[in-house]
Amino acid sequence: MLSKFNWFIFSLVALVGGLPFQAHAQMAHPWQFGFQGAFSPSAEKLHEFHSLLTVIIISITLFVLGLLIYVVLKFNRKANPVPSKTTHHTLLEVVWTAVPVLILVVITIPSLRVLYFLDRVEDADMTVKIVGHQWYWSYEYPDNDDMTFDSYIVDKEDLEEGQPRLLTVDNALVVPAGKNIRLLMASGDVIHSWAVPSLGVKLDAVPGRLNETWVKVNEPGTYYGQCSELCGVNHGFMPITIKALSEDDYAAWLLEAMEEFANNDNDNKPLKIASLQGKASVWEGSNE
Repeated sequence: MLSKFNWFIFSLVALVGGLPFQAHAQMAHPWQFGFQGAFSPSAEKLHEFHSLLTVIIISITLFVLGLLIYVVLKFNRKANPVPSKTTHHTLLEVVWTAVPVLILVVITIPSLRVLYFLDRVEDADMTVKIVGHQWYWSYEYPDNDDMTFDSYIVDKEDLEEGQPRLLTVDNALVVPAGKNIRLLMASGDVIHSWAVPSLGVKLDAVPGRLNETWVKVNEPGTYYGQCSELCGVNHGFMPITIKALSEDDYAAWLLEAMEEFANNDNDNKPLKIASLQGKASVWEGSNE
């Protein structure tokens, strides 16, 4: 979990900004300030790294501001009528070269740690393959007889009470909470990007290439994301919905899903793709 210091930094920044900070948001909200809540180890480490960068940036800004105030007061024409003709100062030149290098080292080390932490998981409990299409996602479960199903956006007129607009799909990706899940990503046409901010996952799905990352959802719930790579006219209409279930609930869902999608011949896929064409006028309005 995030340390108390990190939450203090986030709260302080939100207070200074005068906007509400969403501490446990699983999707973006109007007037949200700051990140969505962190619901995975990856998201927690990204938030911690962001807190470190915030402290460094604020410190540098305050230091430079202090120098500017000092220069204005100490070296203005009234206080210093005879200007100095010094052109070199060896110690000062060494300091303003060495200090930025040290700051970059301080940033680089935790940055690389986070980068390698996000890269892959050695002992995955299960694997999910994600394939991007124009404009929907396909999910494959290699550990469960290669069970496969497609995930399409739900039209505005078909939304039920409480379902967010532009983020709801007909078949959500269902995973067990608390398990290490290997995510393999590819594309069947153009470059897509599978991104779920609250889980700290964002990876490109590239044609002819298999990219890998991982996720561990800390607690059961529903998490939302979207394609984050401009992939065509309906780029904004291929959302991501993840449902994390307890181990028992996931086992029950898996039995039902394997029966439901056992004969998934994708007969309705051409109809669904056609229904997405020219949908922009249907999606006018807010996300609520």
